[in-house]
Amino acid sequence: MTGRWTARGYATCVLGALLMGLGLWWRYPGLAALGVAFLGLAVTALVAMLVPVPVTVHRSTTPEEVARLDTCTGTLSMTNRSARFPLALDATESVGAERMPVLVPTLRPGGSTEVTYPVPTLRHGTLVVGPLRLRRVGLAGLAEGTSLVPGTSEIRVLPRVLPVRGLPPGARRGHMGAEERVAHGGTDLMALREYLPGDDVRRLHWATSARHGSLMVREDADPARAALTVLVDDRAASYPGELDLEEAVDVAASLVGMTVVHRHPCWLRTVSGRVLASAPGTVHSGVDAEAVELRDAVARIAAVDVDRQPDPVPPHALDVVVAVTGAGADLAPFVLAVSRTEVGVVLVVDTDPDRTAGTAGPGLVLRAPRAEELLYAWDLLVVGAG
Repeated sequence: MTGRWTARGYATCVLGALLMGLGLWWRYPGLAALGVAFLGLAVTALVAMLVPVPVTVHRSTTPEEVARLDTCTGTLSMTNRSARFPLALDATESVGAERMPVLVPTLRPGGSTEVTYPVPTLRHGTLVVGPLRLRRVGLAGLAEGTSLVPGTSEIRVLPRVLPVRGLPPGARRGHMGAEERVAHGGTDLMALREYLPGDDVRRLHWATSARHGSLMVREDADPARAALTVLVDDRAASYPGELDLEEAVDVAASLVGMTVVHRHPCWLRTVSGRVLASAPGTVHSGVDAEAVELRDAVARIAAVDVDRQPDPVPPHALDVVVAVTGAGADLAPFVLAVSRTEVGVVLVVDTDPDRTAGTAGPGLVLRAPRAEELLYAWDLLVVGAG
């Protein structure tokens, strides 16, 4: 417990010293005694604040994993261990980099209380809650004492996965001849992973297994199923709004989540190159495993200060390409990136009401301030038009 005088306490000390000095100077014992009384009161209040607070505190947060903007609740359970005196406390909870006041009622002697408060989930990522700061005001408000309750809890805030109808029909490996590949029974190699018990040994990739020294299994995609590439602009300068990047990440999470449900191959990449993931979208990989891998990849997207243009989309990922960016970005490189594809769309998080959806060359540019509106435009103008 640390204690200090409040502004009222400092004023009382100054007044007490002044009265005591004048009383001694003028030889007025009563005035000097009054000054000593003021000083003694202030010192007593400060000393009382150095005594540890007789309270037991337990914190919990529910749930530990939550989608962005969903409800997350913190709970403080407090017990006054003093059997004689009531306890009035102010509590301040550290939530990430912010401090949030928590209203705590006066605890009667030996009494307990439970206080709930909302934990803000405006941004995805790991949110650290704690430590808790307790503040107690002393006699007549002359001093205050603060103490930190050790311990923290972590909440994993995930991007929202919003409903999406699917991919536009007809966008199937146009650059490689989907129908011909299906006729010959071909597949596209999406990824390699380590062998797990129960895997079909006919899917072992012997050349890679020999290089790695462990058995590796092919993850193949049906070439008749369109693949989706999501390119997310993670440059901080592209998002002038405080939460614009969060909306863009929600769009990306929703699109890649849709591919897992409908078993479409999917590539996820960022402009900075710091996040790169893929899922083959086949029956040889579990939906749960694909969903977790892509969800974790999207959750790692964060704003970075880089000056870099988006790389060209690889030839094997040119079925449907969606670039997600903000109003501060130059759209020309993104339009160019999606122009070589069967279906290319640029989704822009833009809060300017004067801007509307429109086309830019062979790629469709859609603008909206929120993820829900961008995905609605995707369903209406891209999937519906297809």
